[in-house]
Amino acid sequence: MRVLLTGAAGFIGARVHRALVDAGHEVVAIDVMLAAAHGPDAAAPAGVRQVDVRDPDALEPLLRGVDVVCHQAAVVGAGVSAQDAPAYASHNDLGTAVLLAAMDRAGCRRLVLASSMVVYGEGWYRGVRAGAVEVGVRSRRDLENGMFEHRDPDSDEVLAWEAVPENAPLRPRSLYAAAKVAQENYAAAWATVTDSGVTALRYHNVYGPDMPRDTPYSGVAAIFRSSLEAGQPPQVFEDGRQARDFVHVSDIAAANLAAVEQVHSGFVPLNIASGRPITIGAVATALAVARGGPEPVITGRYRAGDVRHIVASPEQAQRMLGFTARVDPLDGLAEFAFAPLRAVAGVGAPLM
Repeated sequence: MRVLLTGAAGFIGARVHRALVDAGHEVVAIDVMLAAAHGPDAAAPAGVRQVDVRDPDALEPLLRGVDVVCHQAAVVGAGVSAQDAPAYASHNDLGTAVLLAAMDRAGCRRLVLASSMVVYGEGWYRGVRAGAVEVGVRSRRDLENGMFEHRDPDSDEVLAWEAVPENAPLRPRSLYAAAKVAQENYAAAWATVTDSGVTALRYHNVYGPDMPRDTPYSGVAAIFRSSLEAGQPPQVFEDGRQARDFVHVSDIAAANLAAVEQVHSGFVPLNIASGRPITIGAVATALAVARGGPEPVITGRYRAGDVRHIVASPEQAQRMLGFTARVDPLDGLAEFAFAPLRAVAGVGAPLM
């Protein structure tokens, strides 16, 4: 197949590019080469064209004869400041809208969209007595008193997390999450209006070689790794028991390849996760043990609005794509402890 791949020079996009080419697909690879993701003076690598998805004139000729678009291009991270909002709205949401309109004009009817588990906000919770409970934002008073778990508001019972399915409500808690929900909404509406197919891959915590080095927008695994490289103990917020699912970038690439090769109609969201949840404290410990570095410090500090637990159910991706993650998080993190990282500008979100 002929595939247009956006964000092809990025941490995830480069790995997807390699997987598509190795599988024999013809790839039209583009990337805008933002300094925040690639460094201030980075040039597009061989085989990648420097193109902005917000430029319809640049997209038009590239979409000719394309069977499917694999859309990885996005400004990532939670959003450090409210001033980052225009960058997310411009690059992620306007960029997706421009791309979808160009696909319609070109007659391309299939999209694989890089989404994220952040669209859910908090995960699902259940109590032994209370049953399923829909939680809100944790109170500052509880956080200050070291009560990090959610409690049932009626009985005060401490709640346990459950794996989140794809039909869970979308409740974004960050600027990045709001942008990802908007991308999904545009794509779902486009699929309906044009009778097209969209597979939205909701990545969980992605890590692996060539991950961006320590910036306010890096993933927590890279931040812990950078601390250990500097001889400092990883600083773990809250009590370290926050549950997440860490999925290796090679598995993300495999999921994209499967989504490109399998045709689905309408809008299909899929959790892309390892299926083997791990706590943030265990992530820090695994990296520290692998590097022989100082033990993590559980700080008790918190960020208001942080999600306590978010763990996915990967069953639908297994059923619809035949995708099962191969890399166990503990094995992958031990390898990641010494993997090369990507140096970036570290200046925050780009301007519009």
